Amino acid sequence: MPGVTERGKAFSYVGFSLTADGSLTCDYDLDGDLFTERFELGGIETGEGAWTSPAAQAVARLVFLLAGVSYYKTGAPPRIEVPGGLTATERSFLRDYYLHGLAEFAHTGGHDLTDLEIDAPPRPAEPVAADVTPGRPLVPFGGGIDSVVVVEDVKAALPDAALFVANTSDVPFQPIEDTAVVTGLPVLRARRHLDPKVLESKARGYFNGHVPVTGIISALALLVAAGTGRDRVVMSNEHSASEPTGMVANGVPVNHQWSKSLAFEEGFRAVLAESVAGLGYYSALRPYSELWVARRFADLPGYHLAFRSCNKAFFVDPESRLPSWCGECDKCCFIDLILAPYLAPERLGEIFRGREPLERADLEPEFRSLLGEPGRSKPLECVGDEGECRRAALLAAARPDRSGNAVLAALSSYVGSSGMDTPSEDTLLHRQGPHFLPADA
Repeated sequence: MPGVTERGKAFSYVGFSLTADGSLTCDYDLDGDLFTERFELGGIETGEGAWTSPAAQAVARLVFLLAGVSYYKTGAPPRIEVPGGLTATERSFLRDYYLHGLAEFAHTGGHDLTDLEIDAPPRPAEPVAADVTPGRPLVPFGGGIDSVVVVEDVKAALPDAALFVANTSDVPFQPIEDTAVVTGLPVLRARRHLDPKVLESKARGYFNGHVPVTGIISALALLVAAGTGRDRVVMSNEHSASEPTGMVANGVPVNHQWSKSLAFEEGFRAVLAESVAGLGYYSALRPYSELWVARRFADLPGYHLAFRSCNKAFFVDPESRLPSWCGECDKCCFIDLILAPYLAPERLGEIFRGREPLERADLEPEFRSLLGEPGRSKPLECVGDEGECRRAALLAAARPDRSGNAVLAALSSYVGSSGMDTPSEDTLLHRQGPHFLPADA
């Protein structure tokens, strides 16, 4: 369908196949345009029959359901067809997954998906048992402060842990590799082969934009766990991931991090429970703030110069990846701000390789958007909520070694005079809100 200027008519889930050698193929159709995504798991050491087991096949179906969003968005039709059927729980979750998970896509692209209908025959919930060993967690790892903190806490409680890394490129992401080495844990990997047509969206006239990729990674990690006898997938999604922006699309708030939110976690857990028994899925950071994560990360100096959270280091095209922090994007600004209360400016200067955002007066508007200044929308990025950013600015400005920093002085003055709610440090450094942490976490 080259030259698309209007929405498509129907998107269909054609089928999937997971072979004994660990190759998962997912096929989709959009108005006769066929898409295939492949996942390679064959390099992971498993027991005989691991990928053909009922549990692995059941989780592969969940990967198939969630990965479809990358191809649906090319035409964003009002109708989704799932010939294989859905349970009532799956139907409700899948509709939320598309409307909430594609709210940013809809907002930035000017699409309206509120008329979305899912056509699927009823399917019974028949969970199969997973053959797993208790106390063997798998931790999806992106090399940022969140996953670092989770790994350190998980391996202290459950030493037989492993990292999970999914790659869309044959060239590894060096920040992830460098930080993974510091953990000392084994790494299980999966290679995603997106259909080449979606990488040519502009040339083909497809719609394009943000998708809830963490949902896909979550399902893929569970598949690897099922195939390797690991009893749970432990995510690194904190409390603030549930906070949306002030924008609305598809009749719902726009949240760049929706597939990291409590709502996603709760819905996905319910879907998983109808498919597989014995596999756990939860976020170890759900009741914690990003400020709590930053405080904990500050005490892990071995990671300070290895990690990197600047998104410009993670482009699919290896030639486009930045070899260091850019020092000016919203993500760089947020990481600097949230760590500034607990790390000396000299240390942050080392981390950002001499490009610390707080040293640049021209970036004050970016920091103000993090604080929730009226008229400035929260960045469409994986950043903390506005209240904790305001507290971080006050804490950082109060450090004696920051007394001459003009950006922090301006941010602190703004927060003090704004009248906006600013949670206390004590509140932010304690558990808050609902979570699904098990007793041994």
